[in-house]
Amino acid sequence: MTEKLTYFKGTHRVIAPKKTVEINEDKLKTVGITRVADITDLDRIGMPVFTAIRPTAEDGAISIYGGKGISKDHAKASAMMEGFERYSAEKQESDDTIFATPNEIGEKGEYIEPKSLNLPQKFEKADLGDTRFEWNLAHDIITGNDYYVLSNAVFHPYNHDSDVESLFKSNTNGLASGNVLEEAILHGIFEVIERDAWSIFEMTHKNYSQINIDSIESELINEIIDKFESQGIKIKLMDFTADINIPTIAASADDTVTRDAGLLTLGIGTHLDPEVAILRALTEVAQSRATQINGAREDTVRADFAREAGYERMKRINKYYFRQEEEQINLSDIENKSTTSIDEDIDIVKEELIANDIKHVLYTDLTRPEVDVSVVRVIIPEMEVYAIDPSRAGYRFLKV
Repeated sequence: MTEKLTYFKGTHRVIAPKKTVEINEDKLKTVGITRVADITDLDRIGMPVFTAIRPTAEDGAISIYGGKGISKDHAKASAMMEGFERYSAEKQESDDTIFATPNEIGEKGEYIEPKSLNLPQKFEKADLGDTRFEWNLAHDIITGNDYYVLSNAVFHPYNHDSDVESLFKSNTNGLASGNVLEEAILHGIFEVIERDAWSIFEMTHKNYSQINIDSIESELINEIIDKFESQGIKIKLMDFTADINIPTIAASADDTVTRDAGLLTLGIGTHLDPEVAILRALTEVAQSRATQINGAREDTVRADFAREAGYERMKRINKYYFRQEEEQINLSDIENKSTTSIDEDIDIVKEELIANDIKHVLYTDLTRPEVDVSVVRVIIPEMEVYAIDPSRAGYRFLKV
């Protein structure tokens, strides 16, 4: 059965965000979300931003989640769905995990080599064959087979027994929810590609072009940019698409009025439709600004460092994000590959990954029956994660 996309205003989804909220709002208590708050008015730009508060989050995870979008329905749905993702990604007693060394797990079935997950350098030459790990099964949409993968790459936060090892700090890369499972898988893949392209940019500065804002014909995008620009906040759009030719676009915001280093913010979006990628980046900028102004989340360390370093110094350090380039590309130079079918979109992305020597695109279904919201963790070995974990630089960046 093909999952048709029916909603195309600012995003591509099988149902409208308002419907997503209506279907899932009564499930918030089940995952421990005590409040969903509208924090739009904390920032002067007026872009919708919501937060979902979950005091019962496990140690090692944040308890306040952000939601963004072009409307309040979008932002509320976004915050709620992130809350469902985070709940679902916490390891439960019912999860079918196996304790084994790589040598032992190989006797049970095919497995993903831990070193293909871009481990910290200290593990690169280590012999891990007899090291005891925790494993979960993941399904590969390229080969159609199931593989054992490190639980370390599936759950967040990854809290484990003392007699097994973890090789890296867990994160949420590839963790995604959806109205249906296929929607979650597609958006999980988009996020892994986004972090890969961003990481390659951070390591090489090669996959980089500024987009000429004047070339954008979308009224919606131009309205949102004007919300920033009219308040003295300069927006810069950049194409970070690397060798995997799925549009990845970054937006930076420079608040020239407050000159607050903590509000030098960045948003990144990946989507087959470059306009949707831009909207994801711009709404993420708005969310980052509101989050810093709100100051309630536990992960605002970057803004604290930025403010200590100072506005001008942070702009110099991050010059690629804020300087204006003489040569720019037009948005029309970036091809829109999107369709009206999730399954077709997944196939397009899958073929692009295969064309760039990616061997596995795996997902573990984390949908919790007591919640019944589709959540997956997508894992794509070899893909770069340097931008979110500098201890885990891989080798794909050498191809760009």
